[in-house]
Amino acid sequence: MRTVLPGSLLRSLNTLLGSALACVLLSAPLTGHAQGFAAYITPPRFEVKAVPGQPLRQVLEIQHAGQEKGNYRVYTSDWTLNADNSVTFSDALFPDSCRPWVAIERRELVIEPGARYRFRFEITPPPGTPARECRFAIMVEGLEPALVQGSLNFPVGGRIGVIVYAAIGDAAPQLEIAGTRVMAQGGQSTAVVDVRNRGNAHGRLEGFVNGIDASGARFELAPADLPILPGETRAVTLSPVVEDGKPAPVVRFPLVVTGKLEWGRNSVPLDTRFAP
Repeated sequence: MRTVLPGSLLRSLNTLLGSALACVLLSAPLTGHAQGFAAYITPPRFEVKAVPGQPLRQVLEIQHAGQEKGNYRVYTSDWTLNADNSVTFSDALFPDSCRPWVAIERRELVIEPGARYRFRFEITPPPGTPARECRFAIMVEGLEPALVQGSLNFPVGGRIGVIVYAAIGDAAPQLEIAGTRVMAQGGQSTAVVDVRNRGNAHGRLEGFVNGIDASGARFELAPADLPILPGETRAVTLSPVVEDGKPAPVVRFPLVVTGKLEWGRNSVPLDTRFAP
């Protein structure tokens, strides 16, 4: 079974839940008589290092916020990050899947109302595994659907996918800026940096750069928190940093941007003019 999450839904849910890329799937708003899906999971993702032949044990915490006992199913899944930043989960093993290296504590859980459960999983790369990145998702699925009421009553369920990145051996990203451009997004122009990853593990751009737009306004800009997977080139937007309680500023292009963007202990310089 394959499930696709639209990028716009992911962005909305991330904002709602206050997490980064938690990859949450809800079939519809969960309202009605049954409690439905009522779990909060931390952390929203794992970024760890593993050694061939040695088990790596990790723990995620599941909090059941329902008023009745929660019944959940837990399993692993492969996933793909699409060009539009949507995520496709797959129950079938990918050709290079590392899920056979993964052991989970159990496949079904019953959690008391308001209780937390520390769920353990383990990654054991086989001895001699070359440097690479092991990527998979741990899926937590509610077994008790809620009943959505309207012109038609129908049950819906929900699940959360916690993304795991395990760098094996000396696997590491190698990011470089492949180009810059302006892209229309949500009816507005947005500065975009195309980032190429020549390494064998995912990377993310971080940090802040300075911008001056056509009106002379000055901004501090930050890159979108997106993983750039090995061998991929991904469009990463640069957006003004907005203070709490203040509206996002309107950027008038052309926009001149200078500074450095970071990834790990490395950085890439940026000194360019963004013009539609």
